[in-house]
Amino acid sequence: MPHFTVVPVEDNPPSNYDSLEGINWVDYRDTGQGGYPGHGDTVSSDGHGNHKEDSPFLNTTDSSKRNDYYDKNLALFEEELDIRPKVSSFLSRLVNYTNITQGAKEHEEAESADASKRKIPKSPNMGTLMGVYLPCLQNIFGVILFLRLTWIVGTAGVVQSFLIVLMCCSCTMLTAISMSAIATNGVVPAGGAYFMISRSLGPEFGGAVGLCFYLGTTFAAAMYILGAIEIFLKYLVPQAAIFHTVDIHAGSSAMLNNMRVYGTICLSLMAVVVFVGVKYVNKFASLFLACVIISIVSIYAGAIKSIFHPPDFPICMLGNRTLVRDLFEVCQKMEVKGNETVPSKLWRNFCVSENASSAHCDEYFAQNNVTEIQGIPGLASGIIRENMWGDYLEKGQILEKPSLPSVDVHGSMESFGFYVSADIATSFTLLVGIFFPSATGIMAGSNRSGDLRDAQKSIPVGTILAITTTSLVYFSSVVLFGACIEGVVLRDKFGDAVSKNLVVGTLSWPSPWVIVIGSFFSTVGAGLQSLTGAPRLLQAIAKDNIIPFLRVFGHGKANGEPTWALLLTGLIAELGILIASLDMVAPILSMFFLMCYLFVNLACAVQTLLRTPNWRPRFKYYHWALSFLGMSMCLALMFISSWYYAIVAMGIAGMIYKYIEYQGAEKEWGDGIRGLSLSAARYALLRLEAGPPHTKNWRPQLLVLLKLDEDLHVKYPRMLTFASQLKAGKGLTIVGSVIQGNFLDSYGETQASEQAIKNMMEIERVKGFCQVVVASKVREGISHLIQSCGLGGMKHNTVVMGWPYGWRQSEDPRAWKTFINTVRCTTAAHLALMVPKNVSFYPSNHERFTDGHIDVWWIVHDGGMLMLLPFLLKQHKVWRKCKMRIFTVAQMDDNSIQMKKDLATFLYQLRLEAEVEVVEMHDSDISAYTYERTLMMEQRSQMLRQMRLSSAERNREAQLVKDRHSLVRMGSLYSDEEEESLDVVPEKIQMTWTKDKLDAERRTRNNAPETFRELISIKPDQSNVRRMHTAVKLNEVIVNRSHDARLVLLNMPGPPRNPEGDENYMEFLEVLTEGLERVLLVRGGGREVITIYS
Repeated sequence: MPHFTVVPVEDNPPSNYDSLEGINWVDYRDTGQGGYPGHGDTVSSDGHGNHKEDSPFLNTTDSSKRNDYYDKNLALFEEELDIRPKVSSFLSRLVNYTNITQGAKEHEEAESADASKRKIPKSPNMGTLMGVYLPCLQNIFGVILFLRLTWIVGTAGVVQSFLIVLMCCSCTMLTAISMSAIATNGVVPAGGAYFMISRSLGPEFGGAVGLCFYLGTTFAAAMYILGAIEIFLKYLVPQAAIFHTVDIHAGSSAMLNNMRVYGTICLSLMAVVVFVGVKYVNKFASLFLACVIISIVSIYAGAIKSIFHPPDFPICMLGNRTLVRDLFEVCQKMEVKGNETVPSKLWRNFCVSENASSAHCDEYFAQNNVTEIQGIPGLASGIIRENMWGDYLEKGQILEKPSLPSVDVHGSMESFGFYVSADIATSFTLLVGIFFPSATGIMAGSNRSGDLRDAQKSIPVGTILAITTTSLVYFSSVVLFGACIEGVVLRDKFGDAVSKNLVVGTLSWPSPWVIVIGSFFSTVGAGLQSLTGAPRLLQAIAKDNIIPFLRVFGHGKANGEPTWALLLTGLIAELGILIASLDMVAPILSMFFLMCYLFVNLACAVQTLLRTPNWRPRFKYYHWALSFLGMSMCLALMFISSWYYAIVAMGIAGMIYKYIEYQGAEKEWGDGIRGLSLSAARYALLRLEAGPPHTKNWRPQLLVLLKLDEDLHVKYPRMLTFASQLKAGKGLTIVGSVIQGNFLDSYGETQASEQAIKNMMEIERVKGFCQVVVASKVREGISHLIQSCGLGGMKHNTVVMGWPYGWRQSEDPRAWKTFINTVRCTTAAHLALMVPKNVSFYPSNHERFTDGHIDVWWIVHDGGMLMLLPFLLKQHKVWRKCKMRIFTVAQMDDNSIQMKKDLATFLYQLRLEAEVEVVEMHDSDISAYTYERTLMMEQRSQMLRQMRLSSAERNREAQLVKDRHSLVRMGSLYSDEEEESLDVVPEKIQMTWTKDKLDAERRTRNNAPETFRELISIKPDQSNVRRMHTAVKLNEVIVNRSHDARLVLLNMPGPPRNPEGDENYMEFLEVLTEGLERVLLVRGGGREVITIYS
């Protein structure tokens, strides 16, 4: 134990800090969160027990109030203590924390007469013995031990039975080791196995395995009820049977119907008992456990007694065949009555006439002798040698003792009902499935963790001891049954050869009734326990709200009793009872429990291998290899016992997993699967870092630059629609936006913007990431996004940006300057660029184009982007029925016919289906229209420049006296802050006039008409005229050929090297795309993105 030294410090008046912040204790039986009584929360919670601070900064206000509860010893941390507790208050609440068990004490208290005067719950005080060991014993020992273990030993033999028990017990022991590691890694509230798996593997696995565990527990209730009814009808009160067999050869159907009727009645009664009060079930639990222990002790006592004085249970054999004993009294063909020898009842069963001389008897009966052997030869008889190896039977095969002499004659079918025969076909795999339920029940201790004084010590010790004890009992029982009981009696499932006695009862001491009554009460008790636990497990799953359609089962009575869950449990258990056969229900429940145990092992293995910082179990005797071995054994046992049930169980679990994943379980439990995803992502990212992707693997990894309005709403949601249609859920999509301002002041706006973008991404079904940056200038923010988005090899290679609408009408040049700056940034970063123009006219995800064309105008080679994009768009249902056309431009000196052939060959090798057209552009004189457009463009540019210069002159002095305090405001994506322009233009400008300034102002006013005369007489620049000519001619051709196209893809010309021509560049792009409804301007990133090679 570590040693602590407590140093006294000067005490101040008691602090009332405890009212500031409470720890969000989690109660998983409720809505997922709850507070500790008496403590409020000033720190908000996200609903999963994780604190979220409203502001990233410490609260520095209200210092006078702080002085009341902060002493001078902690003055340095007084601002920290506004949002974080002192260690003393934190520890005091931690010590007082209690987690109430599910469905036990709280229901008893709620049903108490005076609920209003409820006492403070006592601290849990149960130790390892009462809290874990005995409950586990009660749950593990069950109906199979008393009703089927003897039959398993007789059918499989001692050696193979030993192997079956070893496999099942090893599986549960390895699972218990994994479970102990998970259970001791922190406090386990109510919910048991479901809680452990869901918090270790996440809501998807948790929900799937939780429901499997629930179904397993429900079918266990059905199995226990069927076992109790079998004991009741076969051994306790056989005359209570409602359906009787007229034909001795068809006895099984009547028995099954009896089981169904009585099973349904029994289930209804048990459900009423559970509904009325679970406290009665818990009170009688110890009585039922006593019945189990007394029954097992009586078996050992009978085995020891059989050494000296074996019990007298004679078996009648005809040849080597076993006869049903209750159909006759004397095991002889003839019996002496008085002085006369007369045919016995056995004779009359096999022969038509009672006259021994003229009777027509069954041939096998006539040729074989009747012998009587002891059913229980005793421990010292050496019978174990005969019982060492198995004797698997087909359905209807008669039980035979090979060592007895027999004449092999077929015999008559009318006599078949007098022999003991196998009711089902047996195999090793079937026996594994039937036996496994008797090894389950190891979760009983973890389910009661709230009652334990020291759960982290008691659960591992108690569970492992209980499994060790039960395994030893099973191993010794296999040996004792094989060494004490005759083989044909062991293979006799219902004790027909020993006068309808329970086979294991024949060995017990002092009387068979000890076992019969004890096993009956223990199975009834186990059934009640299952009916109590299953609804509470379903209620815990429903209250976690990860499976929406189960939400109704989270409600119940006022005291929390899960009424609706109990009703569903009863209905599912009724399905098991309608099957009516213990041997068919047992493998079903084996599947569900094995599935649950498999995931317990997986959870431990994943946590161990990931080495997550929170994985610190107190139980140290675990290893990931043991967990993997346990997981493999569970999987093997599932397929060994019943491969088709295994597939069904895995299918059910898989469907639940996908359903929860589809519904989008918004639960963050710090689970191992998330850690596994992180590890896998890290590994994949490191692998990707090795180099750029091969051309064959290239696909556009998008960075979509979005514009937000003043209310933080996405201005052009069709940008996201286009991204989703282009990606079809594949590859990387990062959606970015820029907020203009100071990060320290804009944190809340950043969070709100991210949430708004994420909501829009969800609506438009864009799978990707969102990143919002705050920058003093929008163009700087966009530059940061282009440089820094992505991680390692998962970086964007394509930027999608909207067109700056209205740039002509605005006097503010910042919009189009930001646009051109972004184009230059993408070119410098060797990224591809896509600019969807008129994006509002792009189709939504719900529209369908039933015809039309996607036209590609391939003017310069850009690495193949123009070829690849239509192909990717056509993968989406919106564009699927559109046809692709590729146009290329031929000059006068080009051979257009050869160009068309070459292009068709190229497309064939690219495996792309498209129509090919070559457009010839003849050299022509520059038209007057082109000249006029160029002139208007340059005049407008010159005029705006003059206006900006005069404005700057007027505002220069105001700049000197302007307040330095910057205002935080939202900036749109394409309106940046020019360095030379002003943040705020004052409404009134007060200037100090001197004589020089007055003269300069007059000269400026007098020169204004001259400036405008210069604009009229301007001559356009020849390079601009050539560019405008290209734009006009190309636009004419494109509009002529593609005016009815659904989408036009076009090479985007690069911006001029000289920034002075930026405004003209915008005009060229407008002229180039004029008259087209939907245009996608594409600029390649400087590398090949499509290849003809496989």
